[in-house]
Amino acid sequence: MRIAIAYPPLESEKGVPLLTQNRQFQWFSRPTYIFPVVPATAATMLKKEGHEVLFLDGIAAELSPEEFDRRLAEFNPDYVVLETKTPVVKRHWEYIRKQRSARPNPPRFVLVGDHVTAMPEESMAACPVDYILTGGDWDFLLKNLLASGGDAAKFEPGIWYREGETVRNTGRFRLDHDLNEAPWIDRDLVNWKLYAFRNGNFKKTPGTYIMSGRDCWHAKCTFCSWTTLYPTYRTRNAIDVVDEIEMLVTKYGVREIMDDSGSLPVGAWLTTFCNELIRRGLPKKLRIDCNMRFGRLTFEDYRLMRQAGFRLVLFGVESANQETLDRFCKKLTVADVEQGAAWASKAGLAVHLTFMFGHAWEGPAEIANTVALARKLLRNGHAATLQCTLTIPYPGTPLFRELKASDGLTTLDWDEYDQRRAITKTPQATEEQIKCAIRSVYRGFLQPCALWHLFRRNLFDFGFYYRGFRYLIGHLLDFKG
Repeated sequence: MRIAIAYPPLESEKGVPLLTQNRQFQWFSRPTYIFPVVPATAATMLKKEGHEVLFLDGIAAELSPEEFDRRLAEFNPDYVVLETKTPVVKRHWEYIRKQRSARPNPPRFVLVGDHVTAMPEESMAACPVDYILTGGDWDFLLKNLLASGGDAAKFEPGIWYREGETVRNTGRFRLDHDLNEAPWIDRDLVNWKLYAFRNGNFKKTPGTYIMSGRDCWHAKCTFCSWTTLYPTYRTRNAIDVVDEIEMLVTKYGVREIMDDSGSLPVGAWLTTFCNELIRRGLPKKLRIDCNMRFGRLTFEDYRLMRQAGFRLVLFGVESANQETLDRFCKKLTVADVEQGAAWASKAGLAVHLTFMFGHAWEGPAEIANTVALARKLLRNGHAATLQCTLTIPYPGTPLFRELKASDGLTTLDWDEYDQRRAITKTPQATEEQIKCAIRSVYRGFLQPCALWHLFRRNLFDFGFYYRGFRYLIGHLLDFKG
C-alpha cells in the first residue's frame, strides 16, 4: 500500500498554523514548527510493515497548495492521513470534498486527532472521509487498519468507517498498546530538519522531539484537549529512551531534545533516566527540555535533572486564582507554583510558564492577580520565559461540556476556536481587557530586573536575544487589540 501522512497548506491572513503535535492550536505571526512525534511514529511503523510512505508536511515545508497537490498526486497514494484540530477541521472537510470530486479514483481518507475523537459522527456526516481513528494511539490503529485488508471484523476498538451508506464503529478506543513495541522514528523518512531550527523552545540547534510517555500522568485538567486522546498514561522504558537520545546525538548531531510527553515521567523512572544520561556522559553533548507539573518534584529532583543535562522545564500555571485552579482540577496551589519555580530556577533550570486568560468566572481583579504573578516570577528570575493564551474550551473536554450546558460559549463555529477571539463568555471582563492583560504580561519581559536575569543567563548569546525579541514582538502582535 502507498500511504501519505500529509498536512495540506492552510493559507490564512491570520498567520501560520501551529498544527502538528500541538495541544492548543494557534495562528502565529512568526512561524514555529513542532516535530510531530505520533504521526512520525505512524510513518515509521508503516514503512517497517513494507508499505510505501510519504510524509508530506506542506506547512513546515512552506509549500504552495499547487506544489503540495503536485507532490501528493505524483505519489498516487492509496490512503491519505490528515491530523486535524478544531479550528481547522472545516478546512480539512473541504479539502477532502475537493479531492474526492477532482479525482476519478481518489485515495481513501483518514482523519485523526482530538476533535474527531471527541465528535467522530460530525466529521463522518460533514465530509466523505472513509475512516476516523479515535484516541491517541492512532499510529497503532493505522497499522491495524492496513493489516486488516479492509475486513472490519479485524479492526481494533476506536475505528469509525463506512459500510455502504451506513456509518459504523468498533466502540471506544483502548490505550492498551505497549509503547516499547513502537519503533524509534525514522528521522530521514519524516524530514526531521524541517522542525529542527524554527522552534521557540530550542536554544541550541539542530533540535528534535521525542516522547517518553503518552501523555500526562495527572490527566485531569478539564480544559486540556489531550485528555480526550490519552485518559490513560503509559511510559516507555527509561533505558530505551536514553538509547534513542544517544543515537540522535551520534547519528544526527542533535544538540537539544524536547521530550513532549504531557508530563515527563517522575519517581523511579526519572531517577533511572537521569543517572543513565549522566553515566554515558550525554550532558556534555546536548540539552533536554520537558513538560512537567508543579507540586511533585523536590529541589533535589530538579538538581539531578540539571546534572543530567536538562535545560528548560515547561509548566502550566493557567491562573493565580485558587478557584480557577480548583475548577480546572489542577490539584495545585499558587504556593506550589512559586515554590516549584523557585526550586527549578535555583537548580539551574530555565523555567517556562504558560498562563490562560478569559475564564468565565474571572473578573478584572482575578485577571490582575494572574498578571501580577506572571510579572513577579519574571522579575524574580523564577521564570525565564512564558506564554499566554486565551481560554479555548475544545470539544471533548469537561470545560466544553460545562460551558455549553450553561450557555457559556460565544459561538460553535469551529473556525473561531483559534485563540484570536474569546470563545468563553466573560460577563465580568471585556475581550479587550483580557487581551490587554496578556500584552501586559509579555511586556513584563522588559522590566529591569527581568532583563537583568535574562542577560545573566545568556551573557553573550546575541542570537538568543535576537530570537527572543522577535518572538516577543510576534506574541504582542498575536494579541493586538
